[in-house]
Amino acid sequence: MKRRFLIMNPKDNVATALQEIPKHDTVKIDNKEISVNRKIKFGHKFALKNIKKGEYIYKYGEIIGKAKKDIDMGDWVHTRNVKSAYMERIK
Repeated sequence: MKRRFLIMNPKDNVATALQEIPKHDTVKIDNKEISVNRKIKFGHKFALKNIKKGEYIYKYGEIIGKAKKDIDMGDWVHTRNVKSAYMERIK
């Protein structure tokens, strides 16, 4: 079976789709099942857990942004619900 998504680091709270994942499809990660809340296009991200507003988004084990609003497990993670945290980390 072809891999449908990629998680780069155990710290990650998002996965990247390696193919289109239809709305309401279920993906299995370890012993957990996640229902995808909308169609996830190739290369786009979805949440592996509930992420609260203000929490960091991790991909590759690194912070890639901060949640603008609550993001439910299985939600599409994109610029509509994530803001850059890049400048916050530069002191």
